[in-house]
Amino acid sequence: MALRTRRHGAATGAPDGSRRRRLPMRLLLPVLVLVALMAMLMLRGYVHNEILADHRIQPEAASDRVPEKILDGGPVIDTRGGRTGSLRVPDHRLVLTFDDGPDPTWTPKVLDVLKKHHAHAVFFVTGSMTSRYPDLVKRMVDEGHEVGLHTFNHPDLSYQSKKRIDWELSQNQLAITGAAGVRTSLFRPPYSSFADAMDDKSWPVTEYIGSRGYITVVNNTDSEDWKKPGVDEIIRRATPHGGKGAIVLMHDSGGDRHQTVQALDRFLPELQERGYRFDNLTEALGAPSALTPVAGADLWKGKAWVLLVRAADDITGVLVVGLAVTGTLVIGRFVLMLLLSGVHARRVRRKNFSWGPPVTEPVSVLVPAYNEAKCIENTVRSLMASEHPIEVIVVDDGSTDGTARIVEAMGLPNVRVVRQLNAGKPAALNRGLANARHDLVVMMDGDTVFEPATVRELVQPFGDPRVGAVAGNAKVGNRDSLIGAWQHIEYVMGFNLDRRMYDILRCMPTIPGAVGAFRRSALEPIGGMSDDTLAEDTDVTMALHRNGWRVVYAENARAWTEAPESVQQLWSQRYRWSYGTMQAIWKHRRALVERGPSGRFGRVGLPFVSLFMVVAPLLAPLIDVFLLYGLIFGPTQKTVVAWLGVLAIQAVCAAYAFRLDRERMTHLISLPLQQILYRQLMYVVLLQSWITALTGGRLRWQKLRRTGGVSMPPATPAQHQPVMGGRPV
Repeated sequence: MALRTRRHGAATGAPDGSRRRRLPMRLLLPVLVLVALMAMLMLRGYVHNEILADHRIQPEAASDRVPEKILDGGPVIDTRGGRTGSLRVPDHRLVLTFDDGPDPTWTPKVLDVLKKHHAHAVFFVTGSMTSRYPDLVKRMVDEGHEVGLHTFNHPDLSYQSKKRIDWELSQNQLAITGAAGVRTSLFRPPYSSFADAMDDKSWPVTEYIGSRGYITVVNNTDSEDWKKPGVDEIIRRATPHGGKGAIVLMHDSGGDRHQTVQALDRFLPELQERGYRFDNLTEALGAPSALTPVAGADLWKGKAWVLLVRAADDITGVLVVGLAVTGTLVIGRFVLMLLLSGVHARRVRRKNFSWGPPVTEPVSVLVPAYNEAKCIENTVRSLMASEHPIEVIVVDDGSTDGTARIVEAMGLPNVRVVRQLNAGKPAALNRGLANARHDLVVMMDGDTVFEPATVRELVQPFGDPRVGAVAGNAKVGNRDSLIGAWQHIEYVMGFNLDRRMYDILRCMPTIPGAVGAFRRSALEPIGGMSDDTLAEDTDVTMALHRNGWRVVYAENARAWTEAPESVQQLWSQRYRWSYGTMQAIWKHRRALVERGPSGRFGRVGLPFVSLFMVVAPLLAPLIDVFLLYGLIFGPTQKTVVAWLGVLAIQAVCAAYAFRLDRERMTHLISLPLQQILYRQLMYVVLLQSWITALTGGRLRWQKLRRTGGVSMPPATPAQHQPVMGGRPV
């Protein structure tokens, strides 16, 4: 896995400064994968008869327009080329016919019995079943049986248009060609019976079928095996009288056919002893075979169809397994979050809880800034209201918009500006570390606003000498738009609830770049902030764990950050986060086999991060994919109930997270829409990150356009409002 990065200052535009518009392959590929998966699911639903099925059955009608010689004739009806004729099976000849297959359970048993007694038969197969079980149709042909069309989806054709009839025939024929390499001229209408049951509704269909080159085959005797009347009764009904020939109707699919198999094993030898022969139809009639070999393009079309259907079934099977894994991960994660977050909340709110002696020593606050002219003044002024003694170091990383001049013009005490050529955020943070006067260092983004108590709350865990870093509570400041509200839900539920869980498990994966604190003495042995990955915050956090330091969460250290306000900006940010997290996991993979603190993190932290931050988000959209599948193909009610159940679990977790963070519940109104739309965006982003990582693609820093809209923390309930300048804000 080649994982490489570019810094955010790298030039990517055209020589004239304009940005070239093109669709990167790593963006095109996830979209194509998503489309292909949806296409496979649609094909699967189409073949499994779940959308085009028409179960209407035409009631009996008059038969005055049906020719008498058809009503009084045999079960083989020929209307090809304008003919109107019928044929009977000669005496002591029986043609066994089996409808509705092939079935993976019962058709092989039927074929085994036929082979045992050296009998041939005709199988009228449906296109949907043939497409799914082509090997059985090939076995039928190879063992000397004939196959006939029984439509693709088994509708009553008297209700259908000629266009639908043509489709049923051609699709059924395509499936047979793909399965056995032959074309058949035999057809049996669904829900058909004896020749004398032909009526004014079914006769026009029979005539049309003949005009398409097919012979219609009905039956003389009906075993009614589908009723499961018992073996003796099936044999009695199937047996013709007086040694006459007959076409016998049986079924090898559509339910439990064990009585059919048992009856067949007795019926064949008993009637063979009475002088009957069991032939396929053309053998019984002494006619040329109804099966014609197919070659050329038509054969390859059929094979391609069967291959695609098999692939769709296989892929759907994999997706079902993925859905089961997803459900387990999602529910398991939610249960863990609820339980462990509750433990965390009770622990930190105990009256006697303390990290150790109060931390009052001064703190260095590092603010890396690259073109933050719209935000930097709000950021610095929020720090000036801090309740904890601080020095502020703004590291201007080669800004071209006057960011450094704005800070210098403010003329604030304890605020220094350090300039450097553009080298990226990790280099800027390391430059700040080199200039920091204090051992405790707070890092934040140039678009973030702190509450007066944030720094104080953030550094209190350093009262425990085992703590090397502290994650703060990053919150979305611009939550008024729909996309901002979605990110607000994600931050409160997906990030901060997670951090409580990870804190208890002692495997916190990330100190957020917007609000985090470190011991400089913990950072220096690991080389400070690394630029090996695009997620330097995750990288350094994992390195601290491996070096034996504790990383904890300070929920009251709140910071308000400006979240992306467009889909494009959100895509850029999450793509970098996802890719950077994968880079960090790969970089620290050796922790899996190491001993001591590194090994503990490797065998606890890395699996959790991989499952919950990489695998689960990649599979999570399967919940919505199968929702769509169920709505289209069914069972609709069960699908909706299952999806609502998952949503209810998420809503409970979200409500609990909002309660812990003292947030208003009104933003949760958009949770269902977030789950439908936002999850798909995150899926494509993560899939794109996977493709970039596996192909060794290069990814540059994605600088987001800022508006400077977060000047102070948004209003919160009065009892929880931060205080600035002696009054609530």
